[in-house]
Amino acid sequence: MRYIDDTVVMKRMTKRIIFNKVWKSLFFLATTFALVTLAILLYRIVTQGADYLTIDFLTNFASRFADKAGIKAALIGSLWLMVVVAPVSIILGVGTAIYLEEYAKKNRLNDFIRMNISNLAGVPSIVFGLLGLTIFVRMLGLGKSVLAAGLTMSLLILPVIIVAAQEAIRAVPNEQREASYGMGATKWQTILHVVLPAAIPGILTGSILAMSRAIGETAPLVVIGIPVILQFLPNGLLSQFTALPMQIYDWAKRPQEAFQYVAAAGILVLMIVLLLMNSIAIFIRNKFQKRY
Repeated sequence: MRYIDDTVVMKRMTKRIIFNKVWKSLFFLATTFALVTLAILLYRIVTQGADYLTIDFLTNFASRFADKAGIKAALIGSLWLMVVVAPVSIILGVGTAIYLEEYAKKNRLNDFIRMNISNLAGVPSIVFGLLGLTIFVRMLGLGKSVLAAGLTMSLLILPVIIVAAQEAIRAVPNEQREASYGMGATKWQTILHVVLPAAIPGILTGSILAMSRAIGETAPLVVIGIPVILQFLPNGLLSQFTALPMQIYDWAKRPQEAFQYVAAAGILVLMIVLLLMNSIAIFIRNKFQKRY
């Protein structure tokens, strides 16, 4: 007695094979389109900005003349911005993730908090700019300073860091926690010496990628009123400053063709900074993955 009809099996297999090939082709075309678009953008930026990427460009201040324009103030200002963003966002983000994953009880309120943190990661950046303008610039009177912009950017990337840290902590096997408790360690000692070292690759990778987003954001800086041209460097957290995205935005919107090439050179500088930050993330991840 035959329970399987070979004809029916062959028809179904043929349909599945065709269906698989169609979707494989669509995925390949989507990947190819993205890569080709990226290659065209990179080619255009490199060909336009490479000639302007000189030592003078890196050491000069902004100018109304394209051949004298530089990115020194914006580059140093972005580094000052990261001085505020990095400790504030990482400390608050990792601390929140530790509480939610290790200490908070499993109830509806905490589930609601986790859900809303995940939702905040998808909120447009201009909303955080309005929040920073209301709280830090006006209510606290910080003005258009490095501290106000840094706190605003920290709010922007905080949900991303919290979610990344939660996933990294959640990925640590419970057996390691139980082994630590079995040796007589307290909960905090277990978190400090067992959980966090094992979760560091995921935490730092997510944090650095989030900071890469912060250093390239323009909308929050525009909303809080960060100037686009400054002829001095910030000398403290309450000093005015400008940043790479603001300077590039100012050059790109100018009608003179020469400033379009200067903007391309600024984009190259920003890309190099982002690549360095991403390289650090990869290095740290690989180093700690070998250890734990």
